[in-house]
Amino acid sequence: MKRFFLMMTAALVMNASMAQTEKTVEVGGAPMYPGKNIVQNAVNSKDHTTLVAAVKAAGLVETLQSAGPFTVFAPTNEAFNKLPAGTVDNLVKPENKALLTKILTYHVIAGKYNAKDIARLIKEGHGKATLKTVEGGNLTATMEGKKLVLTDAKGSKSYVTIADVNQSNGVIHVVDTVLMPGA
Repeated sequence: MKRFFLMMTAALVMNASMAQTEKTVEVGGAPMYPGKNIVQNAVNSKDHTTLVAAVKAAGLVETLQSAGPFTVFAPTNEAFNKLPAGTVDNLVKPENKALLTKILTYHVIAGKYNAKDIARLIKEGHGKATLKTVEGGNLTATMEGKKLVLTDAKGSKSYVTIADVNQSNGVIHVVDTVLMPGA
């Protein structure tokens, strides 16, 4: 029995030690743990409550909890607030699920691309890189000084404000504007 307790104590100490050494990034006032998946982390960010509600309304929770890997450009609540009044309320209605899904999946790229990977693609592309989204459209990535910029199908720009938030199934880059797919 004593051996069992020693083994359990050692396991608890090891787990606590690993949790302390896990490199986190704070987003929306909450630590984002690389050992958790995209959804498990996003639900804790007070800056992403609109995104989380939209992901739930679109039925994408299970997908974003899967193995991936995914690169997600995650708009903040402020980014959603830039949309015309009533847009978000309208998008989360059941009858608009297809459009909401199209917009959300336009923010996702298959594979894990950290900021250095995207910068390398931009350099290889002589100043810009075309990123194929899960939705099927393209985002154009460029650099403005040291800032990573994404341009959507409508020509609007979104800046990465927090890069390389690692997840167990990919990476999140926080963006300041909702990206819109083409027609």
